Amino acid sequence: MQKIRHTLVAQTLGTPREVISLHFGPQGQGRKAYLQAGLHADEHPGMLVLHHLKQRLMELEAAGRLTGEVVLVPIANPIGLGNYVFGRQLGRFELSSRENFNRHYLELAKLVSEQVANELGEDIDVNVELIRECMRTSLQAMQPRTELESLRLILQRLACDADCVLDVHCDSEAMLHIYVHSEQQAEARVLAGLTRAYATLHALEQGGNSFDESFTAVWYSLRQAFPQHPIPMATFAATVELRGLNDVSHELAKTDAEALLAYLCHQGLIADMPPDVPLPLYEPTPLTAVEVLNAPHAGVVAYRAPIGEWVESGTALADIIDPLTDRVSTLTSNIAGVFYARVQERFTEANAELTFVAGQVPIRDGYLLSA
Repeated sequence: MQKIRHTLVAQTLGTPREVISLHFGPQGQGRKAYLQAGLHADEHPGMLVLHHLKQRLMELEAAGRLTGEVVLVPIANPIGLGNYVFGRQLGRFELSSRENFNRHYLELAKLVSEQVANELGEDIDVNVELIRECMRTSLQAMQPRTELESLRLILQRLACDADCVLDVHCDSEAMLHIYVHSEQQAEARVLAGLTRAYATLHALEQGGNSFDESFTAVWYSLRQAFPQHPIPMATFAATVELRGLNDVSHELAKTDAEALLAYLCHQGLIADMPPDVPLPLYEPTPLTAVEVLNAPHAGVVAYRAPIGEWVESGTALADIIDPLTDRVSTLTSNIAGVFYARVQERFTEANAELTFVAGQVPIRDGYLLSA
């Protein structure tokens, strides 16, 4: 294992931070996978999962069984990791800019389109390597102005030439679910089967330029811009939501680490270890088919259906109770689907998102992610 330290731009005096990447297997040959956790620094399950995955990769590397490079970044956001306010960690937004740490990544297609326009040819493999080399050199040449910009740039530099990018998160209170690009549903079924995901949510564009989407958008955009040249969706990228904030245990983490290891086997990165890929629990569904219900007013939240269940239209999901006026409002699902996530807090303000059901028929458009 090789450990590399990447220093962030210091936002103020006396506060140096760094991202540490762990590199396993032969570099520059074979396939490459990149996995990170803690981009939202208050989401902790993935950090423990990558800890256990690290131990397994060290064993495989010592046995000479890694056929390509695997890069782990168990702590992807040292800025957010220190965002404690009155004893509570707030790791989703950068406090200075108020920006979500998982939004506003560079649009890589815009970065390289002019460079590759006259160099693309008829060989699909040559085109892939050309595009990746342009991404590497362009990102390396950039000079970030702020600590947040340097964090985003470091992470994109580490992952831009990977065949597989997995950004490991968790939801508030949820079953395991996955976000993927619509063009990669077949590959997503494999990941969903191995991880036992309850929902695999796909979209051509989620909105917000999230980390994982930046590595699918570049290939999709270049394919649209240069249809006369063969350009594949060369990077499979996904956000893996490992259940809820409190689902942190060695038992769950070891199970999830083995599932991710099996996926690396499927990606061809581990010799003599073919995975047994089960069918997914549920087929991929459009992200536009997710029904999000908001609280009509403030109050105490009492959920009436457990997450992980298939619900029908008309199923009561939650009550919001105002103890001052005795007003009770019931959130009722308007669609059939998997009730895969809900908000952990049991008191809500007015109009806050509370429940998420993955249906099959599109019912919304535009910006599809939470803030």
